[in-house]
Amino acid sequence: QVQLVESGGGLVQAGGSLRLSCAASGRTFWTYGMGWFRQAPGKEREFVGAITWSGGSTYYANSVKGRFTISRDKAKNTVYLQMNSLKPEDTAVYYCAAGVRRGPNDSPASYDYWGQGTQVTVSS
Repeated sequence: QVQLVESGGGLVQAGGSLRLSCAASGRTFWTYGMGWFRQAPGKEREFVGAITWSGGSTYYANSVKGRFTISRDKAKNTVYLQMNSLKPEDTAVYYCAAGVRRGPNDSPASYDYWGQGTQVTVSS
């Protein structure tokens, strides 16, 4: 089992920045990759980005490319999502997820463990 706890969400004005953290505990050595997803009210869960745990390769949705950056601290078992130049359309609950096997980075089905989510609200 892997437990994930997100933090760092909040209210920010358009153009501002936030950094989300996702702390992993438990059998983290099982982890192949970590992903960030988001879900706005009335919409489906959407892929934001992902990082492989071992090599640190990153992948991003086109909607956030150039604005968001994913990184990980293996010593702390923590993944970060740095969000810059935030827009009102970035408003959503953000979830981190951990996958134990290789699969499509942008598919929720590739991930086995999920955090509880953290709210990000961007005001115009």
